[in-house]
Amino acid sequence: MLNRALALAEMELLHSNASSIDVTDAPARYRRDGYAVLGRVASDEALAAMRARADDLMLGRVTYDGLFFQHDTESGRYEDLEYGRGWQGPSPNYRKVEKLEKDPLFAAWIANAFFERVARAWIPDDDVVIYRAALFNKRARGGTILPFHQDGGKFWGLTRDPDLQVWTALDDAGDDAGCVEIVPGSHVHGLATPLGGIVPQNVIEASGNESRIVKLPAKAGDTILIHNHAWHRSGLNHSDSPRRAVTVCYMPGSVRCLRTKRAPRTFHRVFDSSRE
Repeated sequence: MLNRALALAEMELLHSNASSIDVTDAPARYRRDGYAVLGRVASDEALAAMRARADDLMLGRVTYDGLFFQHDTESGRYEDLEYGRGWQGPSPNYRKVEKLEKDPLFAAWIANAFFERVARAWIPDDDVVIYRAALFNKRARGGTILPFHQDGGKFWGLTRDPDLQVWTALDDAGDDAGCVEIVPGSHVHGLATPLGGIVPQNVIEASGNESRIVKLPAKAGDTILIHNHAWHRSGLNHSDSPRRAVTVCYMPGSVRCLRTKRAPRTFHRVFDSSRE
């Protein structure tokens, strides 16, 4: 354990390009378009480590209490996803692994200095916590079609919806691998339904938004900001390699959980407002 901690402390998480990325104009682009492509952020060393750790988590070689797992479909249909099953044994075919902050490597990635700059450009005067940190995986020649959706609404159960998600490709995510597709400006109209989540087909047809889609292919290590209310989706992975990405949803520490059937959630703090 000590050797792993030392190796983590010595790892250079950020690519040399990250220090030259200007995040001061990102909020303006983000407010206008609902997304902002930032470029290469993760180092080769960090990518290799996070890919290996992703495999470790899915195959059960590294375990933590409280991780959330959702297995992928065999059909590729979102409607065929199963819920509430959790860990189903070692498999490279988990679609989603949440609560990555429990793992020291991913916790360090979530709290890296570049992401602090990004978060502070959007949340300047409060503690910064995370609603979720998740690995999204599409296995080689597979995965599941993710329809147009919005990440917020009553289903999320918060006093206010977050609006900053930071998405980083662990592998190349080209058009053939099911890259993110987004409708620019769709966030400004708010939620399609109060519940949030999947955008109903009748709303999609009435909006005409399918004609306005922008594809966001990414290279391994690239980071993209995605507004929670922006309509976004992704397709199947037709490539011969897995397509993995880490998504972190940051929000102000003042946001509270509204659930009442169980104790309200508390959220992992990553950046302290009192830090100088």
